[in-house]
Parts: sequence; structure tokens; C-alpha cells
Amino acid sequence: MEESDGSWFVEFYSFSGSLKAPSGDIELERLGDAHARARRNGAREGTPILWSDVQGADPRVNLFFRADEFVSKRPGTWRRYAYALVVWLNFLEQRGTTWDEARRRDYTDFKHWRMADSRNLARVEATSFDTDRAGLLRFYGWAAGPYEVFNPISTRSAQSEGGTDPSSRRDPGRPAGAPRRQVKWLLRKAFEQWRDVGLRGYDFDGRRPERWRGLNEDRNVAFVEGLWGTGLRLEEWASVLDVELPEQEALGRYPKAWLAKSCAKGGRYGRGYRIPRAVLNAVAGYTDQIEGSRAEAIRRAQRARRYDRLTGILIVTGHNPRTRTLIVETGRGGSARMPLDVLTPGQRLKLFRATPEGLEPLALWLSIDGMPHQAHSWEKTFTMANERVRESWARSRWPGFDEFGEWEQARRKSQCPLWARPHMMRHSYALVWYSILSAVWNQRLEGFTDAEKRAYREQFGDVWYQLATLLGHRNPQTTRDWYLAPFAGLEVDYLMALIDGDQRAAVDILLGRITADSDLVLMPVAPFVGARSEAGTK
Repeated sequence: MEESDGSWFVEFYSFSGSLKAPSGDIELERLGDAHARARRNGAREGTPILWSDVQGADPRVNLFFRADEFVSKRPGTWRRYAYALVVWLNFLEQRGTTWDEARRRDYTDFKHWRMADSRNLARVEATSFDTDRAGLLRFYGWAAGPYEVFNPISTRSAQSEGGTDPSSRRDPGRPAGAPRRQVKWLLRKAFEQWRDVGLRGYDFDGRRPERWRGLNEDRNVAFVEGLWGTGLRLEEWASVLDVELPEQEALGRYPKAWLAKSCAKGGRYGRGYRIPRAVLNAVAGYTDQIEGSRAEAIRRAQRARRYDRLTGILIVTGHNPRTRTLIVETGRGGSARMPLDVLTPGQRLKLFRATPEGLEPLALWLSIDGMPHQAHSWEKTFTMANERVRESWARSRWPGFDEFGEWEQARRKSQCPLWARPHMMRHSYALVWYSILSAVWNQRLEGFTDAEKRAYREQFGDVWYQLATLLGHRNPQTTRDWYLAPFAGLEVDYLMALIDGDQRAAVDILLGRITADSDLVLMPVAPFVGARSEAGTK
């Protein structure tokens, strides 16, 4: 059975489009306003709804996504858990059973099929299955309450059942090889190489083919530069509105910006962050009214009247950057103030302003059709860029690449040592700033005794405290737990010697020295001079 087999699938609620019944269709007209009915039933923008072509919808399954303990999660979590449930339901369907009848043997067989069964052509690695398991565990934990359904996913360790072997403490339901932390970094030069090849269309020899179209090139480059330069998470940076960016005239190399509470991870605290001047310049190019692709996408949508057909949107008539509030039109012809901190990423997609040319979105990042670009869609951008990097790298290494068969081409592309994932940008940001802060910290404490250094740390915090502030962690221990590995054993004197000169060049040299023998860090790929070809395949 493949992952797509089965009758279950998932869709996600969207309240933007119109759902009017065709004139004269009495049955559909009797249902009334579909959006209003969905809201009364607890649906929100992005709420999953699971459906079977054979069995229809199971209201108990769909109620899970409207439960109080789940609606507080991020839409990205909704999507991951919904897809995990679909795979599980389809697996059980093939076995002739249902989710409320599943037993531990079903889960054990599911784990084997998902990861190791040769009949499954869409097997996944341990880290991916761990996400499936987390979603199923939360689902059954919820269902055990109102429906008293048996939980087929074991969460008891062997030690809790009387075992004494310390190695048996790991949860037996989790797959082996699913570590909590898989942190990798990109040096700046490697990042620039990945960006130029994957997003700007260049080859590894520095030339750009004439066939390159470059749709949304300025947008994609500005977005990844922002991830690298701000340290924000993907959904955080993807949720920024154009009115939340510092003005181009803002002073300093790192102007201040504010991450709204409802967009930050956890949704409990907003925080300040810095945007490098280079990132602002890249965003300015993307948003340029004459040459930027954002304005072009907006004009394209206005001509097609896409914005006029949207429902549930808010028209913004003003913005106060000091109080971080918007002024929006109300249904009674008046206006209301709305704090930016309360607007979730999904709600921000519905903010528009009226211009002489028509409506336009406040969302900074737009798709080619002019509609706000949703956060999860950026994963596809990274996937396509990685594929372009792999193919360009393979062609630079093997001039006869086109002569190889499809399987051999895929094998050779898989050897490419350069790729990127969104969160690697955040990890790389942390590594750079740890290096800088370490040097600054040592300079501050030069000449202090050990006791004075301890007192200073107690009063002002240490490097980890400062790095936690930059990353938006509430507890510096979280920063240590996730980012300690590559930083252990660094000599601050060595950091100082490198940071004294030009910061960017020094940090690149520093990181190259630190990570020379580490497989956790991706280095830039040297172009092949006099590329060779191989006769035949292995």
C-alpha cells in the first residue's frame, strides 16, 4: 500500500472566497451561508476537515481540530497532524478496521510499514515518523476523554514496567534514530552560493543561462536574506506586514522592528528584533513600485478583480507605528482600532487597504497571482531551490550528465553537498552571533578577577542570555540545549583576534576554523575546473 492509497483525504477551511448557492438550487439555498455555518460549528481559517469518499466525514475526528486544547496550536501544527491522521486512517482502512477499534499491533505494523516495509514506496525516515506519532498520540489522548477510545500507541518505557537497563528509558513507541535535535548550519559563503544557484538561476561557474525566467526572484531572495539576517522562524518572518517594517530612513545598520505576540512561537510574548540594512534593501527592491515583483503581482490581481471577490476581509484605513495599532473599517460605516499584537498569521492575510487602483494587501509576501503567500508555501520554494542546486552541481561535475539514465541522474544529484532548510538559517544566525558576542563579552571582562566575572554574569547575564534574547527564547537554557554542540571548546582569545577586523570577513574565517572538521556545517562548494566526465555508470 502506498501513502496515497485509501479513501481519506484532508481539506482546510478558507473563508476568503464566496460560497453562494447557484440561483434556483433549492437544496443548496436551504443550507444558507456556508461560512456562517462553519463558524458556528467552531471552524477557523485553516481548520482541517477530514473526509472519506467511502465513509464520509467522521464528526468525532473533525471535532478534534476544534477542541479547546488544539485550537490554540499554530495552523502549521494543524496541517502536520491532519496529514498524519489521514495516513493513519488510510492504513487502517486497508486493514479493515477503524481508528476507534485500533490496537497496539495496528500501531506497531503501521510503524513498520511507514518506515521499513518494502511494499511501501513512500517510506519515511525516523524524524518524519516521529511527527506522525506526536499527532496520533495527541489525537488519542483527546479521544480517550469524550469517547473512551483505547490508545494504541504505547508511551510507557520498559523501565516503568520493571526494567532496570538505563538504555530502555527511551519511549518504545518512538522510532529509533529520532533525535530531538538535528541542527545544521550554513557558512555565509555557502548560503550565498545556495541563494545564487537555487533562487537566482546561476550555475556553479557564475553564469546565468538565458532560459532563466526568474519569477519572484527578488521576493525569494529578500525572504531568505531575512531569515538569515533576523534569526526569525519561517512563520514569524512570513507573517510580517509591510507597515511593520522600519522605514528606509531608519538609523543604524540594524534598525529595530517588532514581532507581534500572536505571530511569535507560543503566542504569549511579542519581542523586538533587528533587521540588517542589507535585508531592508533587498525588501525595498522587492516592494519597489516600478521594478519590484510585488507591485506587479498586485496590479495583476487588480486587473483580474481577485481582491474584489474575497469575503471576510478587513479594510485598513490607518496605522499608528508608535502604539502598533491599525484603524479598520467596521460594518456600520465607522472605524475601530486593532492592535497588531492580536492579529494571527492567518488573520493578517485578510488585511487590505483601498488605493485609487483598487484594493491591495498589507501582507508583505505575495504569490505570483497577488494573493498573500502562506507560510507553508515557502517550504516548496526551498524544495525547488534545493533541486535546482543539485542539478546544477551535477551538471558542473559531469559534462555528460544528460546522457545518463534517469536513475543515474538522480543518484548523482543526491551526492550534492549543498542544500538548505528554513530553520538552518536561524541556526546559522545563532552561530554567527555567538561568535560576535563571545568576543565582545571577553573584551568587557578583560582584567576582571574570576569573582568579578561571576558577579557581572549574575547582574547582566552571559553570552547565552544575550543570545537567547536575540533568538526570542524565554530561557537561556533552551538556547544552550539546542545550540551548544558547535560552540563547545572555543577559545575567546582566538575569537577576539578574528573579530578585530572587518566583522563579516572575520566571522566567516572564524566559522570556517571552528567547523572545518564538522559534518554539521555546510561549506560552499568549489567549482570544478576542467570538469571531468565518467564513462559508464557505477
